[in-house]
Amino acid sequence: QVQLVESGGGLVQAGGSLRLSCAASGRTFSSYAMAWFRQAPGKERAFVAAISWSGGSTYYADSVKGRFTISKDNAKNTVYLQMNSLEAEDTAVYYCAAGHFGLVPGNAFYDYWGQGTQVTVSS
Repeated sequence: QVQLVESGGGLVQAGGSLRLSCAASGRTFSSYAMAWFRQAPGKERAFVAAISWSGGSTYYADSVKGRFTISKDNAKNTVYLQMNSLEAEDTAVYYCAAGHFGLVPGNAFYDYWGQGTQVTVSS
């Protein structure tokens, strides 16, 4: 069992930066691939980025490639999402997720989810 708690969301101006954190409980955190998803009002939850269990491989949605960076610290049981050059279109609730299937963008491949953190980008 893994429990995930996101933090770091907030209000930021377009062009600014935020870093989201996702703290995980459970001794098997290092064996999970981790991902970030987001859900904007009126839209379905969408994949943002994923990182392998070792942290050695990453995968990004085209919409965030070059602006967002996902990283994982197994010693701290934490995964991060550094978000730079934020745009109004990045406004959403951001969720972290854990799963065993590696770098996949589909919701169904992740077993555990956090409660989400709101990111609002003002233009």
